[in-house]
Amino acid sequence: MSVEIKVPSVGESISEVQIGAWHAAEGKWVAQDSEIVELETDKATFDVPAPMDGIIIEILKK
Repeated sequence: MSVEIKVPSVGESISEVQIGAWHAAEGKWVAQDSEIVELETDKATFDVPAPMDGIIIEILKK
């Protein structure tokens, strides 16, 4: 089963989110709730956790 990781809602006043860094690489195993990507806005930086255990098949945005 494939699961897309989508940018979570970060607030109404934020219009742009950039990828700061990937903490997981393609082909690597990740555990549920482990941090997989760092997102940056003009006001904050935050990590997005893996929604489930699995393997990163493809990173579409870098």
